[in-house]
Amino acid sequence: MSRFTPDFQAGLIDLMRWRRDVRRFRTDPVDEAVLSACLDTFLLSPSVGLSEPWRVIRVESPAARRAALENYSAANDAALAGYDGERAQLYSRMKLSGMTDAPVQLAVFCDESTDKGAGLGAGTMPEMRRYSVVGAITHFWLMARSYGLGVGWVSILDPGQLARDLRVPEGWALVGYLCVGWPEAVSDTPELERAGWEDRRGHLPTEIR
Repeated sequence: MSRFTPDFQAGLIDLMRWRRDVRRFRTDPVDEAVLSACLDTFLLSPSVGLSEPWRVIRVESPAARRAALENYSAANDAALAGYDGERAQLYSRMKLSGMTDAPVQLAVFCDESTDKGAGLGAGTMPEMRRYSVVGAITHFWLMARSYGLGVGWVSILDPGQLARDLRVPEGWALVGYLCVGWPEAVSDTPELERAGWEDRRGHLPTEIR
């Protein structure tokens, strides 16, 4: 018998439905207690071998934010050059980062050199450490949404350059650059779908072997 009620289960599904990638933020500050409550979910997240390889840096100084934004701008220009025709026009019109507005910005790394967990589960699949960080980010994202916060995951970046700019230890690999703040608007439809870039798959492809 589940300890969770049908109402709770329905609410959880609703939370997942409204967890969207946000790129348009108000500049209002985020209360530190709310942010801390969201960050605490990292500590509840599963990790391969109990390695807890996530490392979170708050990107706050003007110099660090400027470097991150310049990194994004260069990577975005390069990405645009990879498209042509209507795709290029559509790409150029889309807002793909909230870095100019989001009051909180987090660079989330995976410590691939950690000895915590003694390598359990990562010997054959070392990428499991990064997957563990992704799972922790998902927990953080859902908690943030439950408070009404928006989160945007910026992936159009040169990860090596960002690691150098933030002067992180060798062995740390960037997994996600997160913009966090109060969204200008909320929607249960992905922005890329609203922009006409791609449609959500309507079914889960499965195979039985």
